[in-house]
Amino acid sequence: MNQQHVHCLINNCHYWANGNKCEANEILVTPDTFAANQQDSIDATMAKQLTPASAESCMSTCCKTFVQKNSDKINADHINKMF
Repeated sequence: MNQQHVHCLINNCHYWANGNKCEANEILVTPDTFAANQQDSIDATMAKQLTPASAESCMSTCCKTFVQKNSDKINADHINKMF
């Protein structure tokens, strides 16, 4: 299996690393309409329980894995969000 590389420009994210790389083990990307109605605790760990949905464009998508560096939300889903 090929190793995936996720690039991220959000340098205040818990998972951001030098070289604009995302070091999260799992990432959940959703349509903005879904993300706007969900708690921060809805994340990649719940992906198998969620219903797939369509997005109109990349501009209407959201990375639900984002956690601000040094935030108290690192354990929002009762799982220590790690690198």
